[in-house]
Amino acid sequence: MSSSSSAVASTTWPDRLRGYSPPRRYLPVIATAALLIGMFGAGSLRYQGFADPQVVLNLFVDNAFLLVLGVGMTFVILTGGIDLSVGSVVALSTMIAASTLEAGWPAVAAVIAVLVSGTVLGTLMGLVIHYFDVQPFIASLAVMFLARGLCYLISVESIPIRDASFTSFAQGSVPLPGGYRVTPSVLVAVVVFAVGAWILHMTRFGRTVYAVGGSESSAHLMGLRVALIKVGVYTISGLCSALAGLLFALYTLSGYSLHAVGMELDAIAAVVIGGTLLTGGRGMVVGTMFGVLLLGTIQTFISFDGTLSSWWTKISIGALLLIFVVIQRLLTRRQA
Repeated sequence: MSSSSSAVASTTWPDRLRGYSPPRRYLPVIATAALLIGMFGAGSLRYQGFADPQVVLNLFVDNAFLLVLGVGMTFVILTGGIDLSVGSVVALSTMIAASTLEAGWPAVAAVIAVLVSGTVLGTLMGLVIHYFDVQPFIASLAVMFLARGLCYLISVESIPIRDASFTSFAQGSVPLPGGYRVTPSVLVAVVVFAVGAWILHMTRFGRTVYAVGGSESSAHLMGLRVALIKVGVYTISGLCSALAGLLFALYTLSGYSLHAVGMELDAIAAVVIGGTLLTGGRGMVVGTMFGVLLLGTIQTFISFDGTLSSWWTKISIGALLLIFVVIQRLLTRRQA
């Protein structure tokens, strides 16, 4: 009995492994992860110290705010929408935080003001998009100009942040085994990432997000709460933008009207490179994390080289974005 069962096991597992192929929806994420590993391998072979674990941790330290921003953008793009306002909301959040702290507000009150402001802007944008049937591109473009204008209304000059609570949090570090360290902002970003992944994959809200992105008309026919989802994802994006703004304020210890110019494009690029379809209905938060790390790795590559212009970062991101969009298009055509 035992010999026959072991024979079955010995023939079953190799057969399963030999014939296994990952589901098609995972292929873009796997491709991004493979490219990330390949770039790190190439960097470790070319540059001394590139493979140090602290270099990997520094990717999270330097891009914690972008990871939070990307999580919110993932929700929006999964429904087939777009949010061009996130960079301006980040800048507005830094201005609100810096100006309120300068006015003598407690740190907790300043944080609450920032989070409420971003959430309200996101919710209003979602309401306009759904109930007035305005294209997400136009609505988010309007909010982008509104938020950037409010920044200049607060101040045209940079406002330094000298609050003791903010500076201690910004300059703090979290020790890890092996003598490595990360900042508290990284822990915030990891929590946001985990919560976003849990909502998308373990809750009814998340499953409905995928359904709306796959086909909004079908979601209506199934009796799903499309209005709640469409408004909700922009509320989440606004909240994530405000939180990313707080992390960026901690990163720079300042509020400035010209902060985060073009950051919305970095967030969209990270989400798309991470495998989320621009047409909605397919994507994963973990892919967005890989996309953010990939963008950070490109910057690290250029920093280690020392001879390349910083513009090569934009060139590389543009090339990667074009490649992944073409791959997405080919995959969707095959399925059709």
